[in-house]
Amino acid sequence: MAIKEGDKLPDGKFKIMGAEGPKEITTDEVFKGKKVVLFSVPGAFTPTCSKQHLPSYLANYDKIKAQGVDTIACMSVNDVFVMDAWAKDKGVGDKILMLADGSADFAKALGLEFDLNKAGLGLRGKRFSMVVNNGTVEKLNVDESGYSLSSAENTCGI
Repeated sequence: MAIKEGDKLPDGKFKIMGAEGPKEITTDEVFKGKKVVLFSVPGAFTPTCSKQHLPSYLANYDKIKAQGVDTIACMSVNDVFVMDAWAKDKGVGDKILMLADGSADFAKALGLEFDLNKAGLGLRGKRFSMVVNNGTVEKLNVDESGYSLSSAENTCGI
């Protein structure tokens, strides 16, 4: 069963690139006591994700933060090295927390995974966005095609 608005996020762990290399970060560290905009992409460096989805959050960073958002986070079923390379390629800097869900464990816990084995891409996370307040999902948008529902503009009403 997929997560829905009003639900608490499940416990989970991600990998992020720290100053001294990969490190683990928990859902509590990301979401507890914070307002977080989380968006998920099926894959780093993929066309829609790289040309539209991630850039929509970068372009609207100041407007999103002005709404009282503590953290903007991007999740993908990629390893931490790919997420770090993608962040550098796109000039993310410290604006967006890049969360690697390498084995799709968190995507599965959310019930938002999908199988792209036929395309040679394995198990992936669906394209979605959510506004999370202290670990509770306040707004959830899941795209079945394209990225318009989970864009920064739609997610944050800007």
